[in-house]
Amino acid sequence: MNRLGSKGEPFVFLVDFLMENPMLFPIDCPKEELQWEIPKSSHVQVTTTNPQLKHWKTFPVSFSKYKKGFDVVERHIYNGDTYLLNYTQPTPVETNLSLDEIFKMSNAPYKILLKNRFVCFSPETFVKIENGQISSFPMKGTIDADDANAKELILADSKELAEHNTIVDLIRNDLSIVAENVEVKKFRYFDRIHTNNKDLWQVSSQITGDLPKNYQQKIGDILFALLPAGSISGAPKKKTIEIIRETENYNRGFYTGVFGVFDGKNMDSCVLIRFIENQNGQLVYKSGGGITFLSQAESEYEEIKEKVYVPIG
Repeated sequence: MNRLGSKGEPFVFLVDFLMENPMLFPIDCPKEELQWEIPKSSHVQVTTTNPQLKHWKTFPVSFSKYKKGFDVVERHIYNGDTYLLNYTQPTPVETNLSLDEIFKMSNAPYKILLKNRFVCFSPETFVKIENGQISSFPMKGTIDADDANAKELILADSKELAEHNTIVDLIRNDLSIVAENVEVKKFRYFDRIHTNNKDLWQVSSQITGDLPKNYQQKIGDILFALLPAGSISGAPKKKTIEIIRETENYNRGFYTGVFGVFDGKNMDSCVLIRFIENQNGQLVYKSGGGITFLSQAESEYEEIKEKVYVPIG
């Protein structure tokens, strides 16, 4: 990435959660292999089919199994090992749609399809680099948009506030590793997400900083200094990742990794959440949520189920 950045050559990248199997593609890679649609870049195979969602059934982990992992996380929190951990679980799903059809039908700021492996329709930007300024947009907080006074409820929720404050502070510290003049530009703003089940409000913040003049030559160093994304790991990051590996008992793979496009000067990237993986013909949706000392197992369990959706309005 540094070598290509030094030459001003565009590229596309996928980095898995544990940064063990990153993938690098030319900007004109075969569409049969990788497709994407993001705000300022599109690489999509045109098809004439018009699929419809007719069947969608989920098989979430039982509450008792979820609670066993939750209790382990809670013990680590009370021991002071972590104060925010993003705990995730896999959910097998049945649907009449293929990964390709889900990719085509979904409406999301970031859509990625890696052939026969996964589809992702992410609402969360990881980092953007525009004219030497780097910005991150951590997303923490989800609520049913149809709930009465939904915005007021989530803004007043002490657990949600603590979680959001922690992630904003973590991302601000992360950006300070690679940038100067780091500041929180916007704090706790709302995006409305349309799904096949309901509409959701998602809460995000924007943090920005100024990169050095030669940042293209170090574009890979900059990216990997910020990984894994704080919003889907936790704080403190290193110890929290150890606890995640101990507690979750499954392989996240590319879920909660990052995807991005570098055009030779600027970069846009997203966190790989809202993610369906093909596991030997079985589609598996991976979802999670942040656990803090204020978390209640029942509400966190409902959140991971609520996030199992496809954004087909």
